[in-house]
Amino acid sequence: MEEKDMEMPAGEMIEIIGVRFKDAGKVYFFAPGSVKAETGDTVIVETARGTEYGFVAAGNKMVPSSEIVPPLRPILRLSTQADRERYESNKKLEAQAFEICQEKIREHGLEMKLIEAEYTFDNSKLLFYFSAEVRVDFRELVKDLASVFRTRIELRQIGIRDEAKMLGGLGVCGRPFCCATFLSDFMQVSIKMAKEQNLSLNSSKISGTCGRLMCCLRYEHETYEEEIRRTPPVDSYVKTPEGVGVVTETSPLTGFIKVRLGDRQNEMIKTFHRDQVTRENGREHGQSRRQDKADKADKES
Repeated sequence: MEEKDMEMPAGEMIEIIGVRFKDAGKVYFFAPGSVKAETGDTVIVETARGTEYGFVAAGNKMVPSSEIVPPLRPILRLSTQADRERYESNKKLEAQAFEICQEKIREHGLEMKLIEAEYTFDNSKLLFYFSAEVRVDFRELVKDLASVFRTRIELRQIGIRDEAKMLGGLGVCGRPFCCATFLSDFMQVSIKMAKEQNLSLNSSKISGTCGRLMCCLRYEHETYEEEIRRTPPVDSYVKTPEGVGVVTETSPLTGFIKVRLGDRQNEMIKTFHRDQVTRENGREHGQSRRQDKADKADKES
């Protein structure tokens, strides 16, 4: 299909088929042409790497042109029995290639961990994915592999999160890794998310098996942000049904806060729902104490 650089009118609807190439892999949009496919079907598509075998994640549907990056590559056809047999054959060849590559890595004495071997559908290229803690000079390895497989060889170094996604496993929750089951893209996760959820900042408790912050910290982040925004912060002054007090503790998800009422001699801690109180804007506990001292000094003078 000839690629044309053309702008699509805003709001125009485009027919697409969504295809992924790996379990929990990213979904790519393709132009269906005359092909009618349903979720679960397998198709042959044209990609930047050449002809590929893919799995339909979304059958024919219309999406706004703003959601796609033109030009779309085409769906060539629904897969045939011969295509499926070739795909299975490639999987067996990949397993053999993996073992041979591991042996070659040992022979060359390279500090790298082989993760996966992958043939393109038409066997025009063989890709090896690996991880390494240091920079690896694998030029001689590539030459050696090319002489064995008689095809184009490509070695790709991947990060530790990609390694976990490819290998899979069980997380600290006892369930299969999210990245290997349903997360198509890695999300940005920060330590701030753990703080907002009142989690222990012990790295061993908030890190996944890959050693990075757990992806699931992101799942409830927006909810926590909204609930924290609605909840008076610690050390702020609030007006309660029993008088003005200082917030000492909050529970954003439940909406309850603890407020210290009274003076130092008769102070008490009481629990209120945030809907029962109103914040005294501009008054923070530290500021109020300084103001109280200033008022006291004025009276003494």
